Amino acid sequence: MRTDQIGAPAIDRGTVRLDNTRLAPGVLALLAATSSLVACYGTLFAAGALGVEMVGWRAHLQAVLMWGLGGIALWALWTERAQHGRNLPLAIGAVGVGLILFVLYVHFDQSLEILAYVCLVAAALLNQNSLVGAYVQQLKAQTSEIADLNARLEDKVERQSGEIERLDKLRDFLSPKVAELVVEGGEARLLDSHRRYIACLFCDIRNFTAFTEGAEPEDTIAVLQGFHDQIGELAGRHNGTIGFRAGDGVMVFFNDPIPCEEPVQDALNLARDIRAAVIELRRRWERLGFSFGIGIGIAAGYATLGMIGAKGGAGYTAIGNPVNIAARLCDLAEDNEILLDQRAYLDVEHAVTAEATEPRRLKGVSKPIETWRITTDPTEDA
Repeated sequence: MRTDQIGAPAIDRGTVRLDNTRLAPGVLALLAATSSLVACYGTLFAAGALGVEMVGWRAHLQAVLMWGLGGIALWALWTERAQHGRNLPLAIGAVGVGLILFVLYVHFDQSLEILAYVCLVAAALLNQNSLVGAYVQQLKAQTSEIADLNARLEDKVERQSGEIERLDKLRDFLSPKVAELVVEGGEARLLDSHRRYIACLFCDIRNFTAFTEGAEPEDTIAVLQGFHDQIGELAGRHNGTIGFRAGDGVMVFFNDPIPCEEPVQDALNLARDIRAAVIELRRRWERLGFSFGIGIGIAAGYATLGMIGAKGGAGYTAIGNPVNIAARLCDLAEDNEILLDQRAYLDVEHAVTAEATEPRRLKGVSKPIETWRITTDPTEDA
């Protein structure tokens, strides 16, 4: 068998087609048996029934033809035994050939001669019947196999349809790559509530309120659409999971549901790419007299993750201190500024240049938070 593109087994038509060439030995057995019979009684039949006197021939040559053709029939029966698996035609044929040899060279008896040819012809006919029966059984088995394969194919299509539906739902809040990994790997249980160390990134557009006051509604929608398209593409490229979108803001987290080795570094790489994309996006609008920017906050720590919401409106997101802190840092960030909390900075301090800012009191956080402002890093210096 082979496997087609959707993974369902397919029938190799070469194994289903009956091999008609295998009928040849069976036909040969019947022809040889009949020819041996004609060699024995052909002259008598021609003279008695048709009134035709045939040229006489030597009795020894006639005998050789009788048992020789019988031997050919016997060989054909032996060959066909492997096809239908029955020994009876061969046994009857062997009796027939043995009787022919007996009446020719031991003791002639016309009754035994007639019995010999009855056995020989009957063996050839029984052999053909056995072959037909074997092919019918083979066809039934292959028909059953095809029915089984069709049933498996239907199950496969049904499962894949369900996977496609799940994948479409997952794409709403996971990057396409992550969603495909979850569905193809059968790891939907990863979406159940659990705790994990993550890096969380918040970003929103600066001066967007002022922009909406001066721009047409269609322009506002165009900016938001371009912004979210860029975020979705970039998050997928860095294997981030989009927690939620809210107007001009987006939350992305890393290391769940698919683990990554350096979640904070991945978040920082995404932050740089977002900042570059927004700079490119706003250039056209600056020429029209509008200006906006981007502020980004990143925090790291343990959070609770899972599906939240009602049926039809559920989403996969994270809840916990790193989420709250990243959101507050995003609010504090100036245009084009990337702020990290202390834990996130310690994860990437070997790879970036940053400066400490004054400890900040954040809403919903009891203690002041040490924060760091990204200045340069090796990627930007290059």
